[in-house]
Amino acid sequence: MRQRLLGAWPGWTAAGAAFGLGAVMALGQAPLGLWWLTLPAFAAALHLIAQAQSWGRAAWLGWFLGGGYFLVSLSWIVEPFLIDAETYAWMIPFVLVLMPFGMGLFWALAAGLGHRLPQRLAALAVMFAAAELLRSYLFTGFPWALIGHIWVDTPVAQLAAFAGPIGLTLLTAAIAAAIASARVGPVAAAALALGGAYIFGAATLNTPIPPRAAPAIVRLVQPNAEQHLKWEADRAHFYFQRQLDLTAARKDGPPPDLVVWPETSVPYLLNDNEGVLAAIARAGQGAQVAVGIQRVEGNRGFNSLAVISAEGRATHIYDKFHLVPFGEYIPFGDLAFDLFGISAFAAQQGAGYSAGSGAALLPLGTRLGTALPLICYEAVFPQDLRAAPGRADWILQITNDAWFGKLTGPWQHLAQARLRAIEQGLPLLRAANTGVSAVIDARGQIVAQIPLGVADFLDAALPPALPAPLYARSGDGPIFLLLIGLAALMFTRRRRANA
Repeated sequence: MRQRLLGAWPGWTAAGAAFGLGAVMALGQAPLGLWWLTLPAFAAALHLIAQAQSWGRAAWLGWFLGGGYFLVSLSWIVEPFLIDAETYAWMIPFVLVLMPFGMGLFWALAAGLGHRLPQRLAALAVMFAAAELLRSYLFTGFPWALIGHIWVDTPVAQLAAFAGPIGLTLLTAAIAAAIASARVGPVAAAALALGGAYIFGAATLNTPIPPRAAPAIVRLVQPNAEQHLKWEADRAHFYFQRQLDLTAARKDGPPPDLVVWPETSVPYLLNDNEGVLAAIARAGQGAQVAVGIQRVEGNRGFNSLAVISAEGRATHIYDKFHLVPFGEYIPFGDLAFDLFGISAFAAQQGAGYSAGSGAALLPLGTRLGTALPLICYEAVFPQDLRAAPGRADWILQITNDAWFGKLTGPWQHLAQARLRAIEQGLPLLRAANTGVSAVIDARGQIVAQIPLGVADFLDAALPPALPAPLYARSGDGPIFLLLIGLAALMFTRRRRANA
């Protein structure tokens, strides 16, 4: 009986296996970092796809593989819907299906195309890397939980300085394909490649970075404002005062040159709020204070970072330009709000925020140098950092990771920030509302941090920068050309084989 039922659609058994393997693959992502489970699970999945009876069946398996992977790795996606559960909780079942299997379509495409090519395992490795590249750019991009992110806590991550996250993904897929082949030669080559990457990365991490002369001191403020209370009138003032107190606090050691507050940390508009800016300046006691604040121009609202001088003036303003779809803006937002009552989560108006003009640099003076500002989600996109009009001395990220809960989301966001530091060869300092606020050096190592879910501040010397590595100068261009070249070679071989 069981055999007859399965025979009606024999792909269901294999699809279930692919789904389970995808879930195991996701355990390599932060915070677990079990990359040694990702590799064999990925290898088994590639073997399963390669053995499929048709390219359509292969795509089916790739889709379910992605479904399992993204269901686990993006499990934090339900957290925003729980902030206002009475309004949004009904959407959770739909999100848990649509998001994983929507992302899984990229893997379905990779599996179907790879199956049609000669040397299937090698072709699948190339196609999965290409699919992750496509996912990073298409429809504004969503490069969260890329396969290559599994290496962030290992020396292998240092290769990101040359090849970026897609290069790490291609390496991972190639190793998995070699394991799936179960042949001595490819497996030995994969072991040598992985061992070489480890040795190179370890040697890099053990090479000191020349220190800065008289480095500036930066204070990171973490107010730990609970998202469901943050905008209530009485609690908003409480959290604002907490940040003023953390800013004004003094301890042994030199005073900070710059104090950094998280994203949307000021519960008042920047417009016509001289009293608020004056209070922030007084708390800074001579230091500049970078705050996350909202502002409006006409009927447009912006999620902004403003640098407040010791005199209480906003000397620099940066507007976030890479907004979160459905989180900070709704496509056709006014219509969606009027017809269905659908509004963006993070914004205070139905249509959401407007995008800023683009990447920018913040000149903060001789001691602090020039900072490259990022607001929350922008740290997920390597290409956004390369869009800046010049090279910065360091990266400044403000974020509100309270939206991501306390389990996987904040740690995955932190992991991606660490990769941005490696790719750019620049230190990255991040102030997060509920954590994890951290000082990250130019090789992606965490120098100091405030634990998740704690209200505190952290003073740290600004770490030194490295010369611009290859990835900072070329981005995904070389890896894109490599993938195009490999794919063209494989399609040429297929055409010759069919001639």
